[in-house]
Amino acid sequence: MSRRRKGRDVNGILVIDKPQGVTSNGILQQVKRLYGAAKAGHTGALDPLATGVLPLCFGEATKFSQMMLDSDKAYIATARLGERTETGDSEGAVVATKPVPEGLTPETLEPVLAQFRGDIEQVPSMYSALKHKGRPLYEYAREGIEVERPARPVTIYELQLLDIRENEIDIAVKCTKGTYIRSLAEDIGEVLGCGAHVVALRRTLAAGFTLADVHAVPDLEAMREQGESLDGLLVAPDAALSMFPEERLSGQPLVSILNGQPVRIPARSYEGFVRIYGNEGFIGLAEARPEGEETTLVPRRLVSNSGKR
Repeated sequence: MSRRRKGRDVNGILVIDKPQGVTSNGILQQVKRLYGAAKAGHTGALDPLATGVLPLCFGEATKFSQMMLDSDKAYIATARLGERTETGDSEGAVVATKPVPEGLTPETLEPVLAQFRGDIEQVPSMYSALKHKGRPLYEYAREGIEVERPARPVTIYELQLLDIRENEIDIAVKCTKGTYIRSLAEDIGEVLGCGAHVVALRRTLAAGFTLADVHAVPDLEAMREQGESLDGLLVAPDAALSMFPEERLSGQPLVSILNGQPVRIPARSYEGFVRIYGNEGFIGLAEARPEGEETTLVPRRLVSNSGKR
């Protein structure tokens, strides 16, 4: 006897403006209930302190959540100088204080920030969600256990000073996945010799979505109370995959891809993931493999029932 599925089929992406003080999973479950959706997931957790762009995937869109997780991110952060905390942000207890260097200016800070632009090595925080032996690091940290963490390569594409006050700086960061802004703030404070921690963090870019795309949960709740459908707020899965090249198929190659079979097409300049479209829209992702005068497209993530769209 098959188990009855709870919830309805909902497919697409909804970009939420995550509020401060709640977990990403908490917001996911709240919005999933509002939609009555059977299947949903997010694309990388934000700390409870953080706000901003949080794409949520429903139904077929969850097939592409890993690609969205791997995308570049951008943030605006406020770092308080002169204090180190156990967590690297304002949710942890202060563990050390030092005087902030006098006379900090954009000109004196620029050489410090320049050290962190480009390819760098970063040691993840003990209060991160990275796992060690199947458990997130923050669980060890809460038990007072320190785990050795190897430095990991990340890339800081942009690091800009937005404002400077007596003991705080605002910075804008664009970076690769896996970059910890708390660790970046701590490292900047270390170079300044006074320590630092994050007191505000807002994500402004994820999976190609910006703050212009977000919806607030209270607005969704108000729509539901007024009997309005939320489905019109969803965007198609390929809206988050614009970083990949596009290929349109028809005829037998389209039929073969829809049946899960690799197809050969004339050589293309791209390789790796590519978005595939048929006569009636987005089909999914294939992996392009250059092979001399031809390119082989191997289906990897296909939208269910795409042949009927």
